[in-house]
Amino acid sequence: MPLPARSHHERGAGTVLALTLGAVVMALLVGVLLLAQAGVLASRAASAADLAALAAADAARGLTSGDPCAVASDVAGRHDATLTSCTVVGGDVVEVATALAHPFDWGGATGRARAGPPP
Repeated sequence: MPLPARSHHERGAGTVLALTLGAVVMALLVGVLLLAQAGVLASRAASAADLAALAAADAARGLTSGDPCAVASDVAGRHDATLTSCTVVGGDVVEVATALAHPFDWGGATGRARAGPPP
């Protein structure tokens, strides 16, 4: 018994399916890479906030010279972050917030930290 003849309408359907599947995989890969980059930026912003708060707390306690918020701004700037807020609480405790811009201007990452003398 002979096989039925294939329709000419189905020619190239496998190619279209493979190209579509490849495009979907590439779109998912781009999404995963963007999420990974957002995680790295959030970690960098948090680290900049931690370091800026520690340096500002040292300045507030008199261990280093300078205004605590100016010291925090300098430390944040050295880590490519911007100091968005700085508050000296109770004389020795400093609260800071930093922001780090996304390279493609799709928002940014923020970090907050609080530092003071050891207990």
